[in-house]
Amino acid sequence: MSARLKSSDLISIGEMARRTGLSVSAIRFYEEKGLVEPIRTAGNQRRFLRSDIRRLSFILIAQRLGMALSEIEEELRKLPQGRTPNAHDWQKISNSIRGELDRKITQLERMRDRLDGCIGCGCLSLTHCQLYNKDDILAEEGPGPRKVFG
Repeated sequence: MSARLKSSDLISIGEMARRTGLSVSAIRFYEEKGLVEPIRTAGNQRRFLRSDIRRLSFILIAQRLGMALSEIEEELRKLPQGRTPNAHDWQKISNSIRGELDRKITQLERMRDRLDGCIGCGCLSLTHCQLYNKDDILAEEGPGPRKVFG
């Protein structure tokens, strides 16, 4: 253990699982991916920094927001190693993903607002819809549900 770290700065993998709601195997998976790096005790037991609770919590939040694991990895690489990330460090990540989140929100709102009309009409036909796609004009814009995806 580093001279700067106290034993109270570290928690076991079981405690990490309890605090984050993740299974021990999920934490090991994220460890294998390099998203968290435990410290090994003299007895070769994993100990995590308390700040790793925030890293794992970010992973859970980012996954719920629809971010791919590769995107999450990229963002977490921006955090400092060897010290607890501060508010400024997290703000940089927030700023980095804000644009993509805004784009997804816009797309989801558009889908929500148009889904009832497009699918709700009952015809379910992109080639015969007389209400939203008369004469199949949307085919010129590309494949798929153009009114919903835009």
